[in-house]
Amino acid sequence: MKIFMATMGLGIGGAETHIVELAKELKARGHEVVIASNGGVYVAEVEAAGIRHYAVPMHRRSVGDMLRSRTLLRRILREERPDIVHAHARIPAFLCGTLQRELGFPFVTSCHGVFQVSGMLKLLSNWGQRTLAVSEDIRDYLIQEYGVPAGHITLTINGIDTEKFSPGVSGEAVREEFCLGDDPVIGHVSRLDQASSLAARQLIELAPQLDRAAPGVRILITGGGDVFEELDRQAQEVNLKLGRPCVVLTGPRTDINVVAAACDLFVGVSRSALEAMAAEKPVVLSGAQGHTGLFRPELLEKAIDTNFCCRTDPIATEAVLLEAVTSALALPEEEKRALGRYGRQVVQEHYSVRRMAEDCLAVYDQVHRRRYHVVMSGYYGFSNAGDDAILQSIHEGILAASRDVAVTVLSNDPELTWDLCGLEAVPRFQVWKVLKSLWRCDALLSGGGSLLQDRTSTRSLLYYLSIIQAAELFHKPVMLYANGIGPVQKPSNRRRVRRAVERAALVTLRDGSSARELQEMGVTRPDLHVTADPVFNLPPASRERGMELLQAARLPQGSRFAVVSVRDWPGTEEFPQKLAGLCDHLRRTYGMEILFLLMQPKHDRNTTGLVRQAMEEPSYLLDTATTPRELMAVLGEAELCVAMRLHTLIFAARMAVPCIGLVYDPKVESYLQELDMPSAGHVERFDREEAIACADRMMADYEGNLVRLRQKSEALAKAALRNEELLLELLKQTKG
Repeated sequence: MKIFMATMGLGIGGAETHIVELAKELKARGHEVVIASNGGVYVAEVEAAGIRHYAVPMHRRSVGDMLRSRTLLRRILREERPDIVHAHARIPAFLCGTLQRELGFPFVTSCHGVFQVSGMLKLLSNWGQRTLAVSEDIRDYLIQEYGVPAGHITLTINGIDTEKFSPGVSGEAVREEFCLGDDPVIGHVSRLDQASSLAARQLIELAPQLDRAAPGVRILITGGGDVFEELDRQAQEVNLKLGRPCVVLTGPRTDINVVAAACDLFVGVSRSALEAMAAEKPVVLSGAQGHTGLFRPELLEKAIDTNFCCRTDPIATEAVLLEAVTSALALPEEEKRALGRYGRQVVQEHYSVRRMAEDCLAVYDQVHRRRYHVVMSGYYGFSNAGDDAILQSIHEGILAASRDVAVTVLSNDPELTWDLCGLEAVPRFQVWKVLKSLWRCDALLSGGGSLLQDRTSTRSLLYYLSIIQAAELFHKPVMLYANGIGPVQKPSNRRRVRRAVERAALVTLRDGSSARELQEMGVTRPDLHVTADPVFNLPPASRERGMELLQAARLPQGSRFAVVSVRDWPGTEEFPQKLAGLCDHLRRTYGMEILFLLMQPKHDRNTTGLVRQAMEEPSYLLDTATTPRELMAVLGEAELCVAMRLHTLIFAARMAVPCIGLVYDPKVESYLQELDMPSAGHVERFDREEAIACADRMMADYEGNLVRLRQKSEALAKAALRNEELLLELLKQTKG
């Protein structure tokens, strides 16, 4: 992958060092990296790593410089033709953003700090298709001030090279260069501009008091900037009064690891503080945006939230900083060493260069150009665990089969769909956006799930058929993806479904009964592919997460339990009372606690409550917001599953948990046959004694049922893989 990075400059600074370390790590991983900036001390380092650098004056907001930079960027981008453009800082991001539509490159930005957002300055902001934020408060700032969608922001870190910055590095060369001898050294590294030089200025002014508190102390300040000469004059005046060179300003340097190694205590923020921590130096967090104090374990969460920039704490007065520094210098040596070791541990666990690069590559993957683009139409964005699981499993199946397929979802709640799957989504009822997505796609995937049925309503059926017709209007191939067909009762609707199926470019069905239903409708095409529900290949959440959720439901630890899942359904007024008898029987006879799950809470809660009220034995309810994977993890700990909802049964089968179906729809009965699992009866004519007898037969041959279910589940998981194989064949035929 060729990655083009644009930034203001490569001088001394936290953001600049972040970019240099990121670029070097990406280069080491085999990617080609190109950087454009106004230049600076780090240009030689990146060029030595094999990274090309272009000089572009993106460090000033003057109209002339910005126009010149834009012209240079257009020429460079046309020549380099990068796979990703990654802009750091606002001016480079704005300039690259003005070229994106013209040149069509995937565009990512990084936000390293907060900016003034009033007036014209807010217009000079473009946060790209995706944004990396180096702290939680910056992420919140982007959402609140710029309206960047939360799902488009990825939290990342200032990655530190812990080999370069380590206690094994010697600082003797720096001590010799500046004649520091064996005196205690307070270090500080920052850009010495008006806005960021507060800590440096305070340290210079505090030098006489620090000298009295720690005789012989030296203050080593590294960095360059607009106020360097002013601060250097102040340092010389202080040194003259003290009669010795107490304060040393080194100017800008790139050997910051050696500078950090020469220090005994570090004062600063952000990346420079993390680098000193990696070198096992105790650190006083203090800078232009706030003062947190001597870094200790109890400050970790607060420090991480602001990327060690102290933005949520008050700015230090000279008295506050003096107290923090003198107290740190007075600590016993063993305590200083312990703080240093802890600081390095924090960097190793939370701020590795490896993780920083992986964060970026994950974001690049979200936006990079893909050969194919499909639109998915289904019952998505309704907080239904079964359909959400279908969406996740289809997407992950496509990704596993090919990284060249981009997916856009027609969703009732695009933000929910993004949060759950990280997929772009458009509102399914906003006609113009739906048509625009279909116009741009290479194929429509209708499914999975039971979309082509009129048991819910004819209106629902007509919606999905209208999406199919719109795609056909734009001459886009349609794939009916792992569909469950029916029931379709009205003759006119059966004709509509038959026509849609006959015209589809590709049809895969999740069970044999769907194929038979289509044949009964008069569908004659021979290429109806019976595969399986894609959820059979969806991995669950971790077992630890499943146990946490069981604890949240207050289920006694280590207890045997059965999962029960029901939904509201008309004509089932007596059903809750009768099902309660089955639940009581399972607890009394087999010692299983009863845990109720809500697959779609707003449609399951009422009936669940009625069953629990009718039970004589106690029961439990998992009433915590959960993902499909988490529900699967919970089910994986169960001994038995009793369920109305199809995907509760499929989740159970996926986790090899024997199940008993409660039939309310032919699709449930059909899949029970596929799984070779029993039905306890139809919910509209439910018989408690027959249901109890069914459960007793299940438990009498529990091991045999378990073996059969595992075999069936493995076979269905293998069959489900055919969905993606057939899709890729279709896309290749379509675009070549």
